[in-house]
Amino acid sequence: MEVDKIGLMKVYILSVFPDMLNCVLNYAMIKRAQDRGKLKIESVDLRDFTHDKHRSTDDYPFGGGAGMLMKPEPVYEAMDYIKSLDNDVWTVLLTPQGELFNQRKAKELSSKKNIALICGRYEGFDERIRKLADEEISVGKFILSGGEIAAMCIVDATTRLLPGVLGNKDSLREETFNDGIIEYPQYTRPAVFRGMKVPEILLSGNHQEIAKWRFEKSKEKTLRKLGEENG
Repeated sequence: MEVDKIGLMKVYILSVFPDMLNCVLNYAMIKRAQDRGKLKIESVDLRDFTHDKHRSTDDYPFGGGAGMLMKPEPVYEAMDYIKSLDNDVWTVLLTPQGELFNQRKAKELSSKKNIALICGRYEGFDERIRKLADEEISVGKFILSGGEIAAMCIVDATTRLLPGVLGNKDSLREETFNDGIIEYPQYTRPAVFRGMKVPEILLSGNHQEIAKWRFEKSKEKTLRKLGEENG
């Protein structure tokens, strides 16, 4: 398929295990976005930028300590390669120390033309790698074995916001977290399942009343969630 480069977003993912990314990035919505010329993903194997027979991307920390650290050389050389292709690249370091990823951040990233996501491994990064990043992002207050899963989350959340990716434009407007409002409850057939009934208002055909019901339910869920978060 001839790729339409108008509005094309390029995402480079720097990883020690690039094959991990295939389980998500070549399926469903993300694959359709690539087929439609809205998205191009390049997995960059950091081992391709090593210079020893073991293709080492990690080493022991100076001063001692547990675990191994990502070496700076492969990451810097990989970024040199990327910038030789696209000089204007927004670079994101995926780390538990970063800003918490959310829908607002997904919208910000969806406006970028070229993005590089640096996936960590081992005990952490050589501190000098941080100098490459325009920002640092975390997908949650927990530790993962590496940044690949975080990268896939970010690509998925960002891709669906690209114009022309989702078939129904209303889907974006009504989704949870847009404008900080949690989405209303939704139901499909059958109308009764194991004694659980779909609310009668949704079967009424009265679109004005349905809209009012949905607004009230969204408000209820949002306020309840805020109450839970504030303890």
